[in-house]
Amino acid sequence: MLFVRLISIFALVFLLAACEGEKQTSEPRVSENSVDDSLHDDGLSVGSAQADFQVYKSPTCGCCGEWIEHLNDSGFTTAAHHPDDLALLKEQKGVGAEYQSCHTAVSQQGYVFEGHVPASVMEEFLAAPPEGAIGLAVPGMPVGSPGMEMGDRFTPYNVLLLLRDGGSEVYRHIASASEQ
Repeated sequence: MLFVRLISIFALVFLLAACEGEKQTSEPRVSENSVDDSLHDDGLSVGSAQADFQVYKSPTCGCCGEWIEHLNDSGFTTAAHHPDDLALLKEQKGVGAEYQSCHTAVSQQGYVFEGHVPASVMEEFLAAPPEGAIGLAVPGMPVGSPGMEMGDRFTPYNVLLLLRDGGSEVYRHIASASEQ
């Protein structure tokens, strides 16, 4: 178990380091104004408090910006934040190391969406959240997932249901790009 956690942490550090090297993309309909909050240095403006999702990410992560565009293109609104300690925020939101990716979104209802979760799956979840759920996660950064598009390349992946007890189960298996 310890070995699996160490591998998970190493993989996350590697993915975040790779993400840091990407160019920053534009993020339409995103607010990044200052607020007094110990978890992040960018915060809520008057309008962003009403955004569908507060997205916490590195300021230089290109794939996070692409995922935010995916949400916006799907009709959601977002507000981006760049916390001083993203790992602490993930821990406080109940996202275990084995479920982590490069960004964390929090819905107005308080549900957590970790990583490159497709907007259509998020919408389905929010319409009928399962009992005991804190949110959804796509660990790592699967090629072809929203924000990780690379031409026609696609790696099938699971969207995991994150549970209050720290566990998870498969919520949806995404076998092809058309299922997103």
